[in-house]
Amino acid sequence: MQWQDNIEAAYQRIAGRIVQTPVLQSAAFGRDIALKLEQMQHTGSFKTRGAFNTLLAEDVPEAGVVAASGGNHGAAVAFAARQLGHRARIFVPEMAGPSKIALIERTGAELTVVPGEYANALELAQREAAEGGAMQIHAYDAPLTVAGQGTVMLEWERQGLDADTVLIAVGGGGLIGGALAWLGGRRKIVAVEPMTSCALNEALEKGAPVDVPVSGVAANALGARRIGQICFDLAKDAHVESVLVSDGAIIQAQQALWQAHRQLVEPAGATALAALMSGAYVPDPQERVAVLVCGGNIAPDPQIA
Repeated sequence: MQWQDNIEAAYQRIAGRIVQTPVLQSAAFGRDIALKLEQMQHTGSFKTRGAFNTLLAEDVPEAGVVAASGGNHGAAVAFAARQLGHRARIFVPEMAGPSKIALIERTGAELTVVPGEYANALELAQREAAEGGAMQIHAYDAPLTVAGQGTVMLEWERQGLDADTVLIAVGGGGLIGGALAWLGGRRKIVAVEPMTSCALNEALEKGAPVDVPVSGVAANALGARRIGQICFDLAKDAHVESVLVSDGAIIQAQQALWQAHRQLVEPAGATALAALMSGAYVPDPQERVAVLVCGGNIAPDPQIA
């Protein structure tokens, strides 16, 4: 697959539909780093890129689209579908939380909240697509989704990214898969996952995607039970370094982003920074480091301040 051509085409396709999110240089976290603030994207996460790319590249049936999500993907699909005039039905687990559920409801999409976790929502979404004729938009393991997410890294490079290494949080693998596909080995990518939701780390250790238990503060965004095959193949070929962080480290990074730069992010959005702050990833002294901040859908919490 010609990934770079597909990502370039995706960026041209979604231009004017997405926000070119800002970048920031910061010395507030122990060393000088670059941050890309993708939580400032429409619906609060990078997911809008993949949603628009899929809907604009495919012929959407009259039955519309269906998506399963931990929250952010569902909000993105619902938003993009509304902008383009398509019906959307979204399935999310209860663990998505009130903030993300309310965000989806505000788009006017048909929303079903499912007991359990993301995998349970996915099962119902697949059944709905099969029975009702709607097009399913997978949250992470589909070429158009991955190409859309890859536009984050394309855009960042065009904004002047000057880094040897980029730290990226991983759930199902759409974001890091897109970054790996665009970069093609030109920069080092470090995959960061919570200790309690680590599908890529486990797959790399076992040599293939496997089911893992899912829990923790970032589970409603990074809680994929199994890593996507596209991401796994790209990560394996690139010999990606995989590190794990604790819930405590994620919360500390969340607080640090607020205290240093007044950036209010969800736990998943702070997970990549947590690897740097906690020492899960230790760069060389001269290594130029960048961190992708990926999501901001959190209800305001006074403990963050």
